[in-house]
Amino acid sequence: MDNKIELLQNKIKSAYLGGGIDRIEKQHKGGKLTARERVHFLLDPDSFEEIGLMVTHRCTDFGMENQQILGDGVITGYGTIHSRLVYVFAQDFTVFGGSLSETHAEKICKLMDLAMKNGAPVIGLNDSGGARIQEGVSSLGGYADIFYRNTLSSGVIPQISAIMGPCAGGAVYSPAITDFTIMVENSSYMFVTGPNVVKTVTNETVTSEELGGASTHASKSGVTHLTAHNDLDCLNRIRTLLSYIPQNCESKTPNIEYLLKEEFRPVLDNIIPENANQPYDMKEVIQGIVDDESFFEIHEQYAENIIVGFARLAGRSIGIIANQPISLAGVLDVNSSKKGGRFVRFCDCFNIPMLVLVDVPGFLPGTDQEWNGIITNGAKLLYAFSEATVPRITLITRKAYGGAYDVMNSKHIGADLNFAWPTAEIAVMGAKGASEIIFRKEIVEAADPAQKLLEKEKEYADTFANPYKAASRGFIDEVILPNDSRRKLIKGFAMLENKKVDRPKRKHGNIPL
Repeated sequence: MDNKIELLQNKIKSAYLGGGIDRIEKQHKGGKLTARERVHFLLDPDSFEEIGLMVTHRCTDFGMENQQILGDGVITGYGTIHSRLVYVFAQDFTVFGGSLSETHAEKICKLMDLAMKNGAPVIGLNDSGGARIQEGVSSLGGYADIFYRNTLSSGVIPQISAIMGPCAGGAVYSPAITDFTIMVENSSYMFVTGPNVVKTVTNETVTSEELGGASTHASKSGVTHLTAHNDLDCLNRIRTLLSYIPQNCESKTPNIEYLLKEEFRPVLDNIIPENANQPYDMKEVIQGIVDDESFFEIHEQYAENIIVGFARLAGRSIGIIANQPISLAGVLDVNSSKKGGRFVRFCDCFNIPMLVLVDVPGFLPGTDQEWNGIITNGAKLLYAFSEATVPRITLITRKAYGGAYDVMNSKHIGADLNFAWPTAEIAVMGAKGASEIIFRKEIVEAADPAQKLLEKEKEYADTFANPYKAASRGFIDEVILPNDSRRKLIKGFAMLENKKVDRPKRKHGNIPL
């Protein structure tokens, strides 16, 4: 046994020999790190404490009894990030290809149980060839044990998955249940069935990168929330992400000390174009409102017509959901509704206040959208906002038309404060479409129908293309100048700091999945 301990200690130390940590950082800046190096760079210095160092597999078939390796292909333990407790496991591809055995799974499950008991995040660094074939159903059962704990932990403690190598077959479902998935470009992939199976079944020829690489899942499927250039970048992004979220569902993200000063932002006065049909970048509005360089975007490459991400406002962590006019005019569609709904639910799970920035002309029309379920998918975003109990503030910058006005955190579905800029247009639809319906007979009978349409458009716009009708009904709490937005929002969120909402007792709601 003493020899085994010595062997293990030598193996651990070997990762840091030959020039020390500086050498490792330089050597691997553009490539893959070992499992132990990943844990080292993820956690605060000297904070890692390992659990399950001596664990080995129990398989005695196919000569496996002669291949006992301590740790069994996964490093598990706890440490700190920003001096806050976290639990982490890192699969080691150099040991049986990182394959999951019965004991490998038990180590991960034990870690997750500890995380639940102590109310701290779990971070999984995935790099595995999948289930260990030699163990048969035992390895499959191990995956199910992990999935079950992922589900029980959901909404209780934050769960983050980093895909830093292969992740295929049943292994993909654990990251899919977690809150955030991060993939490393050109060195990681996720898919249920690999290129060879795809070729056999569908006769499609596709590479692993095309089928399930980081860029594919970031832009097409939306499976991954963030991508990283290399392993070090991935680990740094995890550290940044954790700074915006709390330890568990019963705590709040620690505020960063902030001294209130002159909070007016004149730059916001010149963002909205005079032409209502001209696009602008909503990220400029976000940058003008939040603390300097604090915006951390999620799902940046997927459903770009809606923006979601974290930021700080006077040192307070908030979640932002915003329509993006430079992409599809900011309309809501199937993918943006799913993206927004998922993010809203995460923020609500973990007590993160939400700021909603609205410039939405409606839902995207078309057979493709209808046949792909825009009704149920749009309802997901509506449902997510409606059930959220965290502080919720809405700011309408320009258009808020039709059902999309209702869905984007309107007063009617429980928003706490609703502001609008003077440029806001709150109506059932745009002036042109509405005029063609309301004044159809007058336009047809006019000597100059085109001129009459323009007149009626102006009449409708003067009546509804402003925020004052809604404000007179109390649906908008205040019409504010753009330059005063940051100050108003800081005061609004401070006022809502201790918001508490009691919901009817129930097992859980039935969101339209």
